[in-house]
Amino acid sequence: MPLARTLLQAAALTALIAAGTSFASSAAQADEKVTIMVGGYEKQIYLPAKLAEALGYFKDEGLDVELLNEPAGVDAENEMLAGAVQGVVGFYDHCIDLQAKGKFVESVVQFSQAPGEVELVSTKHPEIRSPADFKGKSLGVTGLGSSTNFLTQYLAVKNGLKLGEFTSVPVGAGTTFIAAMQQDKIQAGMTTEPTITRLLKTGEASVLIDMRTIEGTKTALGGTYPAASLYLQTAWVDAHKDTAQKLANAFVKTLKFISTHSAEEIADKMPKDYYVGDKDGYVKALADGKAMFTADGVMPEGGPETVLKVLSSFSKDLQGKQIDLSKTYTTEFVKKAS
Repeated sequence: MPLARTLLQAAALTALIAAGTSFASSAAQADEKVTIMVGGYEKQIYLPAKLAEALGYFKDEGLDVELLNEPAGVDAENEMLAGAVQGVVGFYDHCIDLQAKGKFVESVVQFSQAPGEVELVSTKHPEIRSPADFKGKSLGVTGLGSSTNFLTQYLAVKNGLKLGEFTSVPVGAGTTFIAAMQQDKIQAGMTTEPTITRLLKTGEASVLIDMRTIEGTKTALGGTYPAASLYLQTAWVDAHKDTAQKLANAFVKTLKFISTHSAEEIADKMPKDYYVGDKDGYVKALADGKAMFTADGVMPEGGPETVLKVLSSFSKDLQGKQIDLSKTYTTEFVKKAS
């Protein structure tokens, strides 16, 4: 009987150890679950998010990544600050804006070195020939406090207007942006592909300022302007370095795929509804604009300084504040991935 009891105890102990190992393994797997809010994942500027998922690069890293869609980047940012999501695919400028408000967020992978944005003018309003003509107009942006709003305010102020002399109207992108322009709720507005191509194709809008290329961006903003990125709260990154590295690995591989494949090959990996019924237009827009993406996820030299200069020109939150740009981004993970 003592032997039987010993065997039973040993079996029980083995079962407990196995259960503990299983629990620990499950816990480890749960730690790899990451939720990322994308500021409109059908926009070409944020294409790396859905492309990384489609290529299986998250799974290759052992990550369980859930992508959630939020049309305006500012709302995605708020979800992250509230702890509802771990990261955001949105514009780097939020990292600077938030530091001015006492919150530390950093770009971990820099997707682009140009905004990929265009200021479109309704063809019903040929009197708008430059941002100086924005006075008294309603201008479309994705959301108040969004990067499109930041850029719109900068262009207006740069051209001699004061912030109260025009109205920013949050209209999102895609169909809602188009409807607002058709109904004359906005006379001009800032948006991205594929919305740009849709409005140009119907002749309902024309290009006023084009920031889809690095050259156009330098003309409009005075330098390279790092835009789309993966940004996370600094405290989260510090506490989850292994997961941050895996995310960087997946996105750097994605950026390399973009730089080494044609627009058509990339488009074939994307959901068909992203084409909005015009695959040729989608492919052409991507071919014309894919040079905005970095090939390695590294922050472009001089880019943060340009963003700070742009934001400081109009933002009361930044006036009188000392911003430590070195804390708004990190290259630690992308350089290891490379």
